[in-house]
Amino acid sequence: MSSLTAATAPLDTTRLRPARFVHVVYRTHRFDEMIAWYQKVLGAKVQHYSPVIAFVTYDEEHHRVAFLNLSIIEPEGPKDRRDRVGVDHLAYTFNSLRELMENYAQLKAMNILPYWKLHHGITISLYYGDPDGNRMEFQVDVYKTNEEANAFMQGPGFAVNPIGVEFDPD
Repeated sequence: MSSLTAATAPLDTTRLRPARFVHVVYRTHRFDEMIAWYQKVLGAKVQHYSPVIAFVTYDEEHHRVAFLNLSIIEPEGPKDRRDRVGVDHLAYTFNSLRELMENYAQLKAMNILPYWKLHHGITISLYYGDPDGNRMEFQVDVYKTNEEANAFMQGPGFAVNPIGVEFDPD
């Protein structure tokens, strides 16, 4: 498909689309410095903090920005390589599990498969990579209210396993 064709192609109204953008995750060697900076810039509060991963929010959403501590995840990795620090992934949410799974089926039919399938406890998520390797998460919230999600994220179960468990969407 040429650039002109792609730019002028009509919107595919048969495809399910995410309801909204929800968060970004950064990889960093300046873990605490990054958290403090985003707290100041966004007026955000820390929802969950561990030496490996932290989540912050500036509104009712359970998290808007997350940070992965590369100094722990990859302690032997180079500290100055731009290909390791920066955006890990962007996340988009669907309105229901049914929509998330319908989107999965539509993408699978086009041979676009997730590289990671996780039940985070707070969300059910499918991770995809674009042709350049940029990563995105399609998710659906598990809890019906923001209050329930925030309570879970700040609770002991999330502290023990903030990543979650893999699942098979089929």
